[in-house]
Amino acid sequence: MNAETKEQSKQWMHTHSPNKPKKFKQTLSNKKMIATVFWNHTGILLTEFMAPGTTIMSEVYCETLNKIRRSIQNKRRRMLTKCVVLLHGNAWPHTAARTNALIKLFNWEIFDHPPYSPDLAPSNYHLFTKMKVWLATQHFHTNEELMDGVNNWLHNLAAPFFDEGLQKLVSRYDKCLNVDGNNVEK
Repeated sequence: MNAETKEQSKQWMHTHSPNKPKKFKQTLSNKKMIATVFWNHTGILLTEFMAPGTTIMSEVYCETLNKIRRSIQNKRRRMLTKCVVLLHGNAWPHTAARTNALIKLFNWEIFDHPPYSPDLAPSNYHLFTKMKVWLATQHFHTNEELMDGVNNWLHNLAAPFFDEGLQKLVSRYDKCLNVDGNNVEK
């Protein structure tokens, strides 16, 4: 075969070879939704989702606190006659003057915990760790499906699950105090 015939053969093979399907790399969506979940020892009080790309600011958090107060009035009225103790993070929206003024107006107490202590936030060490396991087995096509799925999952958890999470807080907080405020993993 001479050089010209080889070249023609290559062109024929290339132009007449069957088209192979292109492989595309699958990547997970970068979209995240923030869920704010309020709960007590008997179950869920309020779940809110923020639109992707939005930020929690003090005024938004105050609106959420108003919603949780209404939810307590509707679901657990006697909590308001006793005392509501709010455990939330040390993030700016939680500690802003506007937020503190609203909490004082509601006559709620704040359960303080050391900064940067996710090991003392029951939602982090108890609720969200279980939710992550569940979410890993799910597939949602829309944000609405995700929100419905999460709400259904949360509301199907039994009261002992929530009580257990708060009982763990007591021992974790005690360990933290015994090590001068350092994080406690277990």
